Amino acid sequence: MQAPTAALAAALFLLCLFVSEAHNITHILAKHPEFSTFNRYLTLTHLAPEVNSRTTITVCAVDNAAMEDLLSKHPSIYTVKNILSLHVLLDYFGAKKLHQITNGTALAATMYQATGSAPGSAGFVNITDLHGGKVGFGAENNDGTLSATFVKSVEEIPYNISVIEISGILPSAAAEAPAPAPSRQNLTGIMSKHGCKVFADTLSASKDALGTFTDTLDGGLTVFCPLDDAFKSFLPKFKNLTASAKVQLLEFHGVPVYQSLATLKSNNGLQNTLATDGANNFDFTVQNDGEQVTLKTRLSTAKITDTLFDEQPLAVFAINKVLQPKELFKAESPAPSPAPEPAAADAPSPPKKKGKKKTPAADAPADDSDAPADSPGDSADDTADDSNSAVRRYVSVVLPLPLPLALALSLCF
Repeated sequence: MQAPTAALAAALFLLCLFVSEAHNITHILAKHPEFSTFNRYLTLTHLAPEVNSRTTITVCAVDNAAMEDLLSKHPSIYTVKNILSLHVLLDYFGAKKLHQITNGTALAATMYQATGSAPGSAGFVNITDLHGGKVGFGAENNDGTLSATFVKSVEEIPYNISVIEISGILPSAAAEAPAPAPSRQNLTGIMSKHGCKVFADTLSASKDALGTFTDTLDGGLTVFCPLDDAFKSFLPKFKNLTASAKVQLLEFHGVPVYQSLATLKSNNGLQNTLATDGANNFDFTVQNDGEQVTLKTRLSTAKITDTLFDEQPLAVFAINKVLQPKELFKAESPAPSPAPEPAAADAPSPPKKKGKKKTPAADAPADDSDAPADSPGDSADDTADDSNSAVRRYVSVVLPLPLPLALALSLCF
């Protein structure tokens, strides 16, 4: 019975791996070009990683034509996020379940409701079985109007994720209301209040670098701010940079997209920075080990130690070291090897023992490493050294001696 049990356990393990890998909304929609715009905006609004992090969810996708109707109104990216969040249901609705809704109607909470920014019941969607094969969808705050219908099932992983197509965008006055333009957060103020004052002051003193940060904020910005001790110790090196290099070093600590800590943990790899241009990469690698996230260049490795601010479109994280781009700094040369100690031959020679015959080897420098490990002359040389050394050497004499004499000699030593 053990073999079948082991085989079943292995099969279940592989099934779990398959399910976890398959639950990737961008990969699912990438197989269906008619949803490419919807898929793209799930990524731009950072909804994709939120969808992937859920274990039970339904995505109501709309085709490219419906997305073009929405985008023709020129909504901000934050308004688009609210609207698309209304199309992500926090429950599993496969095609079969849609036609078997208890009492013919259901009210589903959405990701828009989960944000906490949806007023009243605006974050709920009404799903009603209209019979004859039709199922209607409508925002709860849309006067009960079912503005879209079920078209088809795109992909289903039962009770994990269901991706279905509906006929159009769900109108919602609350979700479509223009999101307030993000205030230009006082970046340097946020940093200064949380242990990054030295970096904040340096950024404030650079008009060009600070302008790049603030101009990028509206479209999304992630800042990695070195703590005071780290930047203080780096200041001598920073002051030796040219004016343009100082700007690039500061801009190297910003990424032109909003990324939460959860996003950084799930999206390891190279990151472009505010300093990236056509001629220079100015990138670093994000890598996580469990809960710890590190940022790596060829010359430095920094760890995220704290989240100072995280509210779209801005995230600010404290790091324990300054990020050093390879474009500005060369790898430090290894320290020179220490000078060799003077050879034993340079020390004053011990007095010669009377009666000891000089051998030809006595003219050569003395070097214990070159002598055989157990040469016959070792005992005699060690005995001669005893009179000049602060540390007594004990010589093991292996001779067949009578027991009384051996005991006497051991007492002497």
